[in-house]
Amino acid sequence: MQTVTVNASTRYEVLIEKGLLSRTGELTANVFDPSRSTAAIITDDTVAGLYLRPVVESLKAAGFRICSMDVPHGEDSKSHEVLLQVYDFLIQNNITRSDFVVALGGGVVGDLAGFAAATILRGVDFVQMPTTLLSQVDSSVGGKVAIDLHHGKTLAGAFWQPRGVLIDPDCLDTLPDRTFSDGMAEVIKYGCIRDDDFFWMLDRCGDRTGVMEHIEQVI
Repeated sequence: MQTVTVNASTRYEVLIEKGLLSRTGELTANVFDPSRSTAAIITDDTVAGLYLRPVVESLKAAGFRICSMDVPHGEDSKSHEVLLQVYDFLIQNNITRSDFVVALGGGVVGDLAGFAAATILRGVDFVQMPTTLLSQVDSSVGGKVAIDLHHGKTLAGAFWQPRGVLIDPDCLDTLPDRTFSDGMAEVIKYGCIRDDDFFWMLDRCGDRTGVMEHIEQVI
């Protein structure tokens, strides 16, 4: 397992491992007490069909109480209308500050669930479980959470650091090529900004298959 430590306003770890979804409960129990905590999972209707079950099963096996909600996929869910629905879901399931939110999905889910966690009950903990390349390399780290307003994107937001980030590279296998390319644009930018060797390594990978093979070797 690869571990990256983030030192922001709070310190937390990014854990990276193929097949990590099935270890969600075990790894989360290192941060939260299963006998006292409920895991409130926020995901979308696409990711739910792909990855919700192993996450739920793993958390249950570790002893956590579970509740889950899926929102429609896409940017339209990053809205105050859907945010109010998430608030209702959390309140109806008696979520307290002893519990935590799990953001299982791409950038929209991470922003929406993270902003809900930052603002409900004046702040409850949350865990990021990004499932797209862009959210894995960018939006899940750094604590930037927000929703869109009618006047523009991400206009209502906060900095609310997760208690941890769990990344399973196997999730990338189900990404459409266009979505994978969106993430690669961000990855390439990192090479352009500060790492010449990394940039040319990406060039040698050639295509998506080459990039994934390199990721597998690193992991």
